Amino acid sequence: QVQLVETGGGLVQPGGALALSCAATGYFHTISYMAWYRQAPGSAREMVARATHSAAGTQAQYSDSVKGRFTVTRDIFKSTLSLQMSNLKPEDTATYFCTGGFYYEQIGGKDRYVEVWGQGTLVTDVS
Repeated sequence: QVQLVETGGGLVQPGGALALSCAATGYFHTISYMAWYRQAPGSAREMVARATHSAAGTQAQYSDSVKGRFTVTRDIFKSTLSLQMSNLKPEDTATYFCTGGFYYEQIGGKDRYVEVWGQGTLVTDVS
């Protein structure tokens, strides 16, 4: 089983900064992608930042609402994904979820793929 654990949420002033971290644990041999989503009260879950991994390296994608303010980084040795958030705005208040796609080997040698979500961590603007 693959598990994702998010840390780093909390209260933040407008214009402030906060860092989130997501750690992947369990049995897997390859990470296809890891991403951050968020869900504000009464709203649908939306993609914030995504790091896709290939032989060419890691490519980052951002939603227009956070581009230039948020930075996603992946530590390939620790299987972690971080989100550095700066110049935070009231509309950034949400529960932030980490997700990812993982390959693992079943008994018998066949590869399987699973997508996993973390429990979420709350980021709250205190304005």
